[in-house]
Amino acid sequence: MTPASNRKLMAIQVDPTNKPYFDAASEGRLLIGLCKDTNKHFFYPRGCSPFTLSPNVELVEAKGTGTIYSFTVMRTKEPFSVAYVELDEGPRLFTNIVDCDLDSLKIGQKVKVVFKPTQEGSPPATMFTPV
Repeated sequence: MTPASNRKLMAIQVDPTNKPYFDAASEGRLLIGLCKDTNKHFFYPRGCSPFTLSPNVELVEAKGTGTIYSFTVMRTKEPFSVAYVELDEGPRLFTNIVDCDLDSLKIGQKVKVVFKPTQEGSPPATMFTPV
């Protein structure tokens, strides 16, 4: 069994373009982008659609659930897993899988969002854990 470590996370730099995302994360909510021209979701949230380059976008709250699309386990002094998680809404996020036995991870496994504290009181980091 390889338990995920609770390693210290670096402080997150907040600026006006990402502040709404991190404000929501501080409240335990995951925001993603929605292109209002195509009705497709995207991540990371930004001011224009990656599909049309139109500014006709909005931030919407995601369910916070998805599946592991791909992952690897870094077997360092403090083991951790990095992964692509495909949200139920469609976008894929590059993230960490935490709070689990890293040896039990599988592609296609259901996961849910968790927010982990970072250093210096900055907003929490978005990560996922098995359901």
